[in-house]
Amino acid sequence: MRCTIGVDVGTSSTKGVLVDAAGRILHSTTRAHDVDRPHTGWVEMDAGIWWDEFVSIARELTDAEPDAEVISVGVSGMGPCILLADEHDEPVRPAILYGVDTRSTAQIERLTRELGVDEITRVGGSTLTSQAGGPKISWVADEDPEAWRQARRLYMPASWLARKLTGAYVLDHQSASQVSPLYDIEREQWHAPWWDRYAGTIEQPPLRWAGDVAGEVTASAAAATGIPTGTPVITGTIDAWTEAVSVGAHEPGDLMLMYGTTMFMVFTNSVAAGEKTLRTPSMWTTAGAFAGTRNLAGGLSTSGALTGWLKGLTGADYPELLADAEAAGPGARGLLLLPYFAGERTPIQDPDARGVIAGLTLEHTRGDLYRAALEATALGVRHNVETMRAAGAEINRIVAVGGGTQGRLWLQIVSDVTGLVQEVPATTIGASYGAAFLAATATAEPGVAPNITDWNPVTDRIHPNPLLRPLYDALFDRYVRLYEGSKDVVHELAADQRAATHPTPSSTPVSEDS
Repeated sequence: MRCTIGVDVGTSSTKGVLVDAAGRILHSTTRAHDVDRPHTGWVEMDAGIWWDEFVSIARELTDAEPDAEVISVGVSGMGPCILLADEHDEPVRPAILYGVDTRSTAQIERLTRELGVDEITRVGGSTLTSQAGGPKISWVADEDPEAWRQARRLYMPASWLARKLTGAYVLDHQSASQVSPLYDIEREQWHAPWWDRYAGTIEQPPLRWAGDVAGEVTASAAAATGIPTGTPVITGTIDAWTEAVSVGAHEPGDLMLMYGTTMFMVFTNSVAAGEKTLRTPSMWTTAGAFAGTRNLAGGLSTSGALTGWLKGLTGADYPELLADAEAAGPGARGLLLLPYFAGERTPIQDPDARGVIAGLTLEHTRGDLYRAALEATALGVRHNVETMRAAGAEINRIVAVGGGTQGRLWLQIVSDVTGLVQEVPATTIGASYGAAFLAATATAEPGVAPNITDWNPVTDRIHPNPLLRPLYDALFDRYVRLYEGSKDVVHELAADQRAATHPTPSSTPVSEDS
């Protein structure tokens, strides 16, 4: 039985699937993990965990189906992350994670001043924000000189797994385009003058597309994982893009909504078909997962992280909280929440934003708070969608994916708040499934490549309730005004939080086995 393996390293867990040639999941497994938050605004992770969890998952998947013939491997991971390693591929410090890590504010300001916002946008497609990888590389150079002295290679979770499995040093175009401003979005290559200026000691990883084969499993990797020597491994990409592949939301006009630890949105258009690359300073312009495509992307800094925080705070489980939230009803009995508990990414691009709960009284319950949190993430999605449309995005289709789609209430609230119909496919396990599909496609015989609509057909559509439109229109207006009215005080509080932490960067190399 011919099968593919797909593994995705996420913010809160690593997930793996074993999938047969028809797209049927034969076995799936998860390894939960935590990120490190050593200081306010810092979010990082020991890269050794990524490989250890891959090995454990691969062993479980292959042991679960002894008759399975693994013909290819797909890899995926959160991003853009900045993992710097020395010439022996030993990480020189923990990996700095994507936009939820906001440590590089000073470097963003400096690079913007040195290069000019217009030129940065022309070359890279986006202004510099906490999502950009380039300023985080500069942060290491500025703040952790011992680590920078040793740094020779750049990895992200997917490319790290590809390296460990095959020995290939590669990075996909989509991930590279988020190492802003070091990638030229129109030429689809590294921008040599700025690479030399800000990352000159690091070897440029050769660029591939997400579904391109990076290499084959080596004998040492086969011994560790149980995957046969010589098995092809794809280059892979960042999880949100692999999630889009998993539900077929990668065609021009498609918008994917990823319900995860954070909420992520990816709109696709085609420069190969003559469409222009969309740019707006409030969102991220990136290369797509496939040649000839571009994306306008956005992300909330919290969603599942916020509901998880409330779960821990109240001691209730998710079914209880969802039942309470449904009973609270639309509008959460007069509560309005800003979900900026880890700063915010798009469209406000404000790392010093903080969470706000407005309208709270002694009569409010945990259900009201949980409902307000779900509505807050939906209001954040609406804010992003309206910004995308203002930039020229013609959204024809919306597909929902991720762990949050398992609760219908959250899906319904997002549709009610945004006025959008969401399609929900049969399988919403996410990026690991998309990675398996890319791997199956990369090794398919000519003319018999799998089709994602056959693998994963749409089985449900969530329609908005038009009767709730006036309520949520008014709530969205208040949502926008609440941020504008509170941000000065909130920024002062964020400064106090930073001052209280007195961050001291670590320069201790991180071993794979630590």
